[in-house]
Amino acid sequence: MQRRNNDRQAGISEAATLRTLNAFAVDLITIPTVEDLFWYVAQNVVGPLSFVDCVIYQANDEQTELVQVAAMGEKNPFGRSILNPLKIPFGSGITGQVAKSRTPMIVDDLSLDENYISDTSCARSEICVPIVCGNRVVGIIDSEHPKKGAFGPAELEVLITIAALTAAKLELLAEADRSKQRYHDLVEAHAELSREATNRKALEAELFNARKMEAVGRLTGRFAHEFNNLMTVISGNLEFLEHDVPEGGPRETLKAAQDAAARGGVVIDSMLAFSQRTRLSPQRVDLNDILRAYCADPKKVAQDEVVMILGEGLHSVELDPEVFEKVMGNLLGNARDAMAAAPGRGDRIAISTRNTVHDLSHQRPLSTNLAAGNYVRLSVSDTGVGITHDRLHQIFDPFFTTKQVGEGKGLGLSMVLGFMQQSGGTVDVVSDAREGSVFHLYFPAK
Repeated sequence: MQRRNNDRQAGISEAATLRTLNAFAVDLITIPTVEDLFWYVAQNVVGPLSFVDCVIYQANDEQTELVQVAAMGEKNPFGRSILNPLKIPFGSGITGQVAKSRTPMIVDDLSLDENYISDTSCARSEICVPIVCGNRVVGIIDSEHPKKGAFGPAELEVLITIAALTAAKLELLAEADRSKQRYHDLVEAHAELSREATNRKALEAELFNARKMEAVGRLTGRFAHEFNNLMTVISGNLEFLEHDVPEGGPRETLKAAQDAAARGGVVIDSMLAFSQRTRLSPQRVDLNDILRAYCADPKKVAQDEVVMILGEGLHSVELDPEVFEKVMGNLLGNARDAMAAAPGRGDRIAISTRNTVHDLSHQRPLSTNLAAGNYVRLSVSDTGVGITHDRLHQIFDPFFTTKQVGEGKGLGLSMVLGFMQQSGGTVDVVSDAREGSVFHLYFPAK
């Protein structure tokens, strides 16, 4: 009877308790985070049950320390602020002992308890209940009162129930976090598999292209060799006939045959270059000097046709100057044709040089593999009609051309690639149908 009177005096009523706990059980579903949960418990659950004070402690993952993370009463002057948030080691003070023992505790007279740690103001009685998930203490619900003997079995039962509901919600939040992490891991695993599949397809395509180019190179080299033997016989016989053919019609016919044989020789040279069977005579040169001399020849480059941006302190390179002139002729010829097809975009070809370093961090694949190291890069760019993406991978194939029949043999860029590979480098192209093309030639620095 005396206990029930005390309950009424403390404001604890069974009906109010049931309403508050029922509302808490319903609202638990929508509480999104651990922080929101602790503040809800302190201010919306313990507070309405006529407790004059409440502090929620959260345990660290190492189970060594408690930190005040939510409060109601003097510790919480406004919003979600806490005055002087204490940190208490497991085993220290009343809350630390409860955390260590995982056993609820009521202290009727704090003045007689040497373990009491005073906070904002001295209290006379205290109730402390652990929040336990599995075999871990995740927090403490603590309430103090200025009067001694303020807490009894009824208050203890209420706080134990609140702690159990809080622990259940914490388990659900932890499981939600674990589910999110598992989903994230699955997404990452799927993305990694997709990347591996993409890389595998890229490697397969690269291997296929390398094998194709190797096979085409062998075939082209053998064909060029056999065709060269035939052209040598034909050209030799034409030279013999030149002394016996009279002037007039027969002489013009002979001249046409000789011109055709000469064009056939050019085709053979291009095929041999692509198959990397050209006999090169490399010299160590300054690429800038070679380019200046080439562009200064009016027979090769028209006046004001080319803008040169030559880098300073360029490394020396090794190349065959004679064959290099043919390479430049092919690149400039392509640039002229591209700009002729797009009048109004400009009629200047840009030639630039610079030192560069190629390493494994380069993400953009080149037309052929390039060893890591120092290189001199020669770039030839135009503003004409570029190469569409679906044809970009074919441009170095022998006899591939976008020109009309009879306007091109499709060997110019094949010859460029073969020469660059035989010189220890490679060629790469960046092209857009609306903006033009840039060919980058990489020469090993010496």
